[in-house]
Amino acid sequence: MGVRQFVRDLLTQVYERRLARGLVGADTPRHVGVIVDGNRRWARSIGLEDPNAGHRRGADRIASLLGWCDEAGVEVVTLFLLSTDNLSRPEPELFPLLRIIEGVAEDLSAADRRWQLRPVGALELLPAETVAVLKQAEENTRDRPGATVNLAVGYGGRREIADAVRSLLAEQAARGTSLEELVEILDVDHIAEHLYTRGQPDPDLVIRTSGEQRLSGFLLWQTAHSEFYFTDVYWPEFRRVDFLRALRAYSARHRRYGG
Repeated sequence: MGVRQFVRDLLTQVYERRLARGLVGADTPRHVGVIVDGNRRWARSIGLEDPNAGHRRGADRIASLLGWCDEAGVEVVTLFLLSTDNLSRPEPELFPLLRIIEGVAEDLSAADRRWQLRPVGALELLPAETVAVLKQAEENTRDRPGATVNLAVGYGGRREIADAVRSLLAEQAARGTSLEELVEILDVDHIAEHLYTRGQPDPDLVIRTSGEQRLSGFLLWQTAHSEFYFTDVYWPEFRRVDFLRALRAYSARHRRYGG
């Protein structure tokens, strides 16, 4: 390591500790959503021709992020790993990415991990082997004491809302409720009870890496009152200091919910 890099790392550590001290007693988000973006661009930026190298490096960052969330007292983390739009990628690109995501699920559900994993998304669109790995990870971690970690794979916000409405209609039809009766009683809570994240608090904070400033369909219903934090850092380079900056930005905002 060169002297310049050593000094830079030392200054980052000092700044990181200062940020952490400043967050003591600050408002902490219960639920953090993370759009893990920029893996392929990171790989290109350092001259790697294989985009999967970026995905693999990004996958290695996830456990670190969850550890930082544990330190901060975050109860729910939702990771946007693969959208429904991503499923249209060519097979030579998509299948290695699915294998990497399967590896993430297996790693996070290992016996020495504390988190409870939940796959969220249109699992019926995924290959059977991927679904099997995700479901097994959920089963293996069902009774663990740590934070809930939603793995959004094959996820699309519009599709989630459509799925929720279909589920609601099917439930009410099974109860014998007529369409006219349903129109009279329907409110937002009825739909929320059929979302993939039902029973969980909505995200307080959504973080997106790589400089993009859009949701790309992520938790469209649930983020109605969320705070957003966008950073230019590519996901494989996302550090604890970047996470603490996001928490600092969140704690400095006054959430009024329309008031």
